[in-house]
Parts: sequence; C-alpha cells; structure tokens
Amino acid sequence: MRNPKRVLYRRSPFVVCYWADERLVFENFATGARINADPIACTILDSFDRWGPFEVLLIRMPEYSPASLRQALLALVQQNFLQRSDRKANPREQAMEAWKYWSPAAGFFHTSTRDDEITTDSKEIEKFLRQQAKVQPMPVPVKHYPRKRQILLPPPKVSGEFPQVLLSRRTWRRFSKRPVELPALATLLGLTWGVQRWFQLPTLGRVALKTAPSGGSLHPIEVYVLARRVRGLPPGLYHYAADRHRLELLKRGASPRQISDYMAGQWWYGPASAIMLMTAVFGRTQWKYRTPRAYRTVLTETGHLCQTFCLVATWLGLAPFCSLALADSRIEQDLGLNGVEESVLYVAGVGTRPAQTDWAPSPDFRERLGKQLLCLEGFSSPKVS
Repeated sequence: MRNPKRVLYRRSPFVVCYWADERLVFENFATGARINADPIACTILDSFDRWGPFEVLLIRMPEYSPASLRQALLALVQQNFLQRSDRKANPREQAMEAWKYWSPAAGFFHTSTRDDEITTDSKEIEKFLRQQAKVQPMPVPVKHYPRKRQILLPPPKVSGEFPQVLLSRRTWRRFSKRPVELPALATLLGLTWGVQRWFQLPTLGRVALKTAPSGGSLHPIEVYVLARRVRGLPPGLYHYAADRHRLELLKRGASPRQISDYMAGQWWYGPASAIMLMTAVFGRTQWKYRTPRAYRTVLTETGHLCQTFCLVATWLGLAPFCSLALADSRIEQDLGLNGVEESVLYVAGVGTRPAQTDWAPSPDFRERLGKQLLCLEGFSSPKVS
C-alpha cells in the first residue's frame, strides 16, 4: 500500500502584521482574512518561509506540546495564512501573484481601501463637520511664503472658449429628466478614452496615443458605461472598445437604484443619465514597472481621464460629476472581475442640467450648511462613527 504524500506548509506571501487598538493584527491582504493573535504566531509563520513539514515546529519550538503546535498550525491554515501542499491555492492568492513586484506596499493598500462605508445622511454629515470644525478648523486650501520675495504676475487669459470651459466646470448632483443624446455620449467616450492614433515602437510594437498621458503609453484604464437615460441607446451595462469606438453590451437594464448602489448609496446620483466605471488592468503597467510606486501612476491616470471627461461634458453643456465612493465588490461582480487583475477605481457620470440652472450641487447641503460649504464642491461624505 502506497504511503500518502507528505503534507508541507508554506507561509502565504501576502501576510502583513501591524498593531491596531493595542492588538497585534495579522492580515492576508489577498484574501481579506484578518485575525488578532499573539506574537507567537510570528514565530510559526516565520518557520515556514519555504515549504516544510509540521516537524519544523517541533524542532524550533520544543517548549510547546505537539498537540498545541498542530492546533495553532491548522488554525493558520484555515485562515489562509499558511498554504498546504495538498490543496489548491486560493484563487485570490493566485491572482495576486502578478503583484509580486508591487507587494506588500501597493497590494496591501489596494485591497485595504476597497468597499469602504460612507454616510449619506445629510444630518449626520452636518453634525460631523460642525464637531470637526470645533476641534480643528477647516484647513486653508492654499499655502504662502510671506517672507520670501513676491513677484506679481499678469492676470491669466480667461477670454475664449477653452478658459471658459475650465472656469465653468463644477460637480453636479441634480439633473433634469431629459436624456443625454447618443452623439454627446459618443463624444465624451471618444475624446476621453478613445484611441486617437497608434505609434510604432521599434521591436515592441504599437502603443496607443490618447488625449490623456499614460505611464509608458501602456493605458491600463478601461471604461464601462452604465447607461440609464441615453436617447438612442437601450439601458444597460456596456464596455467601451477604445480602439474601435464601439459599445459592447454586457447586460441589459439600468435603474437609479443601481447607480446609487454602485456609488455606495449616494442617492443624489441616481437620476443621472449614465455613469462611467473606470477600471485598471494592472498587468499592463506591471509588465514594465516593477516597483510599488507604479501603483501611483495607475491612480493618477484615472484623475487625468476624469478631468478630461468633466471638461468635455462641460463643453457639451452637460452636468458631470465624479466620485471615489464606490461599492467595489458589487461593481466588479456585475462586470465579472476579480478585483485583483482588473479592479474598479473611479466613477464619473453625467446628466442633463436642470432648466435655467448654472450649477446644482447636493440637493440640501446648500440650505443646511450655508454658502461656506460650497467651497467643498467635490465633497464626499465621510464615514461617521
């Protein structure tokens, strides 16, 4: 009779530890598993930096009984902190292997900032802001060096269409019931995410050129459109093919509730005509850039694209907005993404402007908090504890 193959153990490469609320926390940032444990867990995990049998612990930790060590080992296996040679790797750990050059710094940051809870109740937000202002005044949004030499500059040029578009850009949170026209949506997509031309690199191949810069011209950002009220386009969830300037239908149907759910309960965006879900295909950037700092370039690129989107929408006379408050997992589930190889990062959206309105921020913040709050026109609701 053949003896069963010996089981070996190895520490997951995605484990970090830190102190929180005076407790030592162990976290597998690939799977999301998080536990409080004694420092002895560090010794056990450190014993399996490579594949090894259970007996490694008996040699390294002879002061503990074999039964107690086996119990601790199995508990760490169950929580995905130790891997077993006789079991398939966790799918999320397999996907995170592509982040080996970016982890733990970027991998930990990426996974620990997903699906954050926010508060959308205006009364709670008002209470939080008033309490915060009593403890610490709102930071001044500019910086000065008063003792340094001052050079007076000529005023910026504000005449012309482009400066007026820049000066008119605002974040809108109220919309009319009129649909956005399909040619306007096509212009928004084409001028923001569309490939404008191709450039041939010797030995490497073609790279895309767009209206926004991208590190290494790798363009990791994809965009999906949840269209609810676009004249000439059936409601649904679409992918924008940036090289062909086409929409690819993934799922039929869209509702105000779906928009609100995608945007972490921000109900005021529900009446919008469409939202653009920006995702990152990280492998494109990881192919060239092998340091965690490259994660910053991916995040920055969504900012480049979002500003372009908002300016084009303003130029078209529409009502744009953007938000980082997202229901990451819900969106990625609907898109069929695992959140590691491709993950949603940012949302921009658009509607039509209410009649005879220059700007419509949050429905009741203007009345409740006064004009001084309007300087926070990009305001996101904080998590209120």
